[in-house]
Amino acid sequence: MPALNVEFSERELADLRRIAKERGTSMKALVREAAAADIARHRALEEGAEAFRHFFAAQAEEFAAAFPDDEPPAKGEAA
Repeated sequence: MPALNVEFSERELADLRRIAKERGTSMKALVREAAAADIARHRALEEGAEAFRHFFAAQAEEFAAAFPDDEPPAKGEAA
């Protein structure tokens, strides 16, 4: 399995040790869980943004009709 070496300040390392001890887990597991949670959060945000783009594209005409003052000028049209 691929691995990654990560450098921490002395304070960060002490905090990680303390938190891992409080949770009854290893520092490796603590850091891996934090990274996995951040990856999951990032993927969810990407998926949410993609769903919003699809929704907005499907509803573009309805949005344009509801908010005509917010529509950008057409190409070649003065702003």
